[in-house]
Amino acid sequence: MKTISPQDIPFQAFYRLLNSSVAPRPIAFVSTISQEGHVNLAPFSFFNIVGFNPPMLVFSPTITRHGQKKHSLLNVQEVPEVTINLVSHAMVEQTSLASAEFDRHVNEFDKAGFTAVASERVKPPRVAEAPVAYECLVRQLIPLGDSAGAGTMVVCEVVLAHFQDHIFGENEQIDPHKIDLVGRLGADWYVRANDAAVFEVARPQIGLGVDQLPAAVRNSNILTGNDLGKLGSVKTLPTADEITAHSQSEPMLALRDEARYGCQYLPDLLHFRAKQLLAEGNAEEAWLVLLNG
Repeated sequence: MKTISPQDIPFQAFYRLLNSSVAPRPIAFVSTISQEGHVNLAPFSFFNIVGFNPPMLVFSPTITRHGQKKHSLLNVQEVPEVTINLVSHAMVEQTSLASAEFDRHVNEFDKAGFTAVASERVKPPRVAEAPVAYECLVRQLIPLGDSAGAGTMVVCEVVLAHFQDHIFGENEQIDPHKIDLVGRLGADWYVRANDAAVFEVARPQIGLGVDQLPAAVRNSNILTGNDLGKLGSVKTLPTADEITAHSQSEPMLALRDEARYGCQYLPDLLHFRAKQLLAEGNAEEAWLVLLNG
């Protein structure tokens, strides 16, 4: 284990560690406008949702390496309104281009080739290509320091939201495969929230807990921490009658034959079979297999 105090290394070096480990981060593609009417468009990965009643978002522009405030921050200090657009894979390269350090009065909508659409309740326009756009009022600016790398937390209340029709699934909920978002990693790395990168974890319930698993299961060299979490989420164990009935099932008899005639260690076979069942989402049968041991 490598232990590092932020005070012991240059702040840029600790930033690289922080930026690469607190990830992936959602990207706020923020449109702002100056008092003179100059529009700015810039991505920020120091961004997240912090409340939903009222709906609140935060992002944090940092002071540049040259000691200057980001143009987005200068704008919201003058006009406390923003649109926060989300970034899909189809627009990530253009979004990256918009992050270049153009002069303050250069319009990144034009430079990056995005379409500006007039917002309804705030002055800054939204990005037509974005799968989701939030019109927001800036409620608070919280300075987090005044040196290079320090940020200002921009606290925003969503007053209107726009969703592309194609991102919804059959249940009228946003489909993660259709919205196809990207997240920020460290250095030049991004992640695409699609295909094999998207998976489901059932909502937690008060189950047995890992501490109540039999020691042979809890200390298994075959079952992972994720496997133990699934087993620990089950509310009740199978009954003795259920375990006995399952012990006579064809798969269990086949495992016992494999152990007997193939000179295999039965507990290992049971753990491998339980692991397979857990991967298929069948924790109840996995327990039946394990308790047959």
